[in-house]
Order: sequence, then C-alpha cells, then structure tokens
Amino acid sequence: MDEGYIKFNCRWIEAGPVPGHKVDELNIWRDKLYEMGLIGVYDNGIGYGNISIRAAGHTFIITGSATGALSRLNENHYVLVNDYDLLGNSLTCTGPVRASSESLSHAAIYECSAQANAVIHIHSQAMWDSLINKIPTTSEEVPFGTPEMADEIRRLFRDTGVAETKILVMGGHREGIISFGETLDEAGRVLLDKSCR
Repeated sequence: MDEGYIKFNCRWIEAGPVPGHKVDELNIWRDKLYEMGLIGVYDNGIGYGNISIRAAGHTFIITGSATGALSRLNENHYVLVNDYDLLGNSLTCTGPVRASSESLSHAAIYECSAQANAVIHIHSQAMWDSLINKIPTTSEEVPFGTPEMADEIRRLFRDTGVAETKILVMGGHREGIISFGETLDEAGRVLLDKSCR
C-alpha cells in the first residue's frame, strides 16, 4: 500500500501560514469530514483524504501532507500550490508544510472546470463500492498521484457528465472519491448526498 506517500516532484518554498479566513472556511468542512471518518488516518499511521479551495487562477490552498491524523487543523497545516505541471508530475507550493499527495488531482479538476472553486477527496469503502462505475469513474488501471490520473480526470470531463454530477470515483484508488463545486458547501453537499444513498 503506497497511500500517503508523495509521488510527485514537490518544490516546497517554506513560508508563513496561508490567510486565516481561508483556513476557517476550509476547516468547517474538514472538521465535518474528519468526524465522519471520511478524512483521517489508518491503523498503520498513513493518512487519507484532503480538501482544497481555489485561490486565484489555477492556484489553490490544500491540506498539507501527513495531516490526516490530526483532529483539528490550523493555518500551519495548509499550503498554497502556486504552480504545477501535470505532465511533468511536479508542483511548486508555498507555506509551512508540503502539499498533499493528491494535489495534482485537485489541480486537474481546477484546470478542467472554471466553475470549480473547491475540491474534496475522501475515502469510504462503502461509498466506493456503491458508486464505482455507476457515476463517472477513472480507470481501475490508473493509480493515484500520477500523470495518468490527471489524464483520466481530463477524460471524464471530456467524455462523461462529471461536470454536472460534480463527483467521481477513483477506480484505481480503492476507497477514493472526489467531489467539487463552486463552493465548499456545494462540494460537501454533493458528497454527503451520495453517502446517504
């Protein structure tokens, strides 16, 4: 199992915390998802799940790497992704921590949808089992955190109705589900609506 390990080339510019008001907005949903067990840490200590909001253009603020085990986050647990290269599997981030291992999947969604201003990535075996191949689903052959996953997300935007459903299953990333929306509230509602079915 390679969950929780950064697979991309990360150029980290260590800096002070991201803006507090953005963190407050993120933490409302991060706290809910953590309490539901949709973001957290496995018994082996490897964390899962992450949350982000668009900052400006294609830049975004995302939970830092290895924050899944923490019950509460503050401004020192988030980072700004300034730049990325999906094909080159690399990014540049600025903040007190390194960016999450799923940052490039978030980047692919922001790039594909100008309306997406928030992305949530959770883990749920029950939801994954009930939704796989019933809603837009990436190939089971494609692992998370790779340029191929970014390509798969692009394919879903091109060939399926994911822009309307605003939720997808990561077929090659067991338990992995991503939702997005114009706001964090919309991304969260889309996700919770599917969890209740």
